[in-house]
Amino acid sequence: MNPTIDLLSTRRSIPPAFLAAPGPTAAELQTLLTIGARVPDHGKLAPWRFVVFEGEARKAAGEKLAALVKARNPEVTEARLEEERNRLAKAPLVILVISRAAEHVKIPVWEQELSAGAVCLNLEIAAHAMGYAANWLTEWMTYDAEGAAVLGVQAGERIAGLIHVGTPTIPPQERPRPDLKDIVTYWQE
Repeated sequence: MNPTIDLLSTRRSIPPAFLAAPGPTAAELQTLLTIGARVPDHGKLAPWRFVVFEGEARKAAGEKLAALVKARNPEVTEARLEEERNRLAKAPLVILVISRAAEHVKIPVWEQELSAGAVCLNLEIAAHAMGYAANWLTEWMTYDAEGAAVLGVQAGERIAGLIHVGTPTIPPQERPRPDLKDIVTYWQE
């Protein structure tokens, strides 16, 4: 089989709880980000950007998320706060992909948002090609302006995904996929 087809057909998401160190090196991270940015981008707008969480920054961001949850609900359980503290610390690397799609005279916002989604998938595929595994999640802060702001999202931006990357500690599992006969139509005039 063609190595590229084999790579694409074997990519699987691994939950962040099963992504351990080692994570990508500094040089590998640069390669990941470079490949992430190599997506269709009508108008060359780069309608996305990255925030990288690694090392202690993962826990520091988690502490800020926990503080927000506690401020909103003083009765919150310690278990829930611990969940927030560790939200970005399960995998050794988390890449936040931020969509900064905006109205443009020529390029629709939808095309810009699709480009940000392509960035997320490129990151997953590149991580797999490097021998790591990844998981593309959105999490609650994707739909919460204050939570997103804690992670560095600015006004007018949105979270496209949090890409958790690390060394898999479990084998990838296949999941049911749609049968092509249920999703493919051949257009006829």
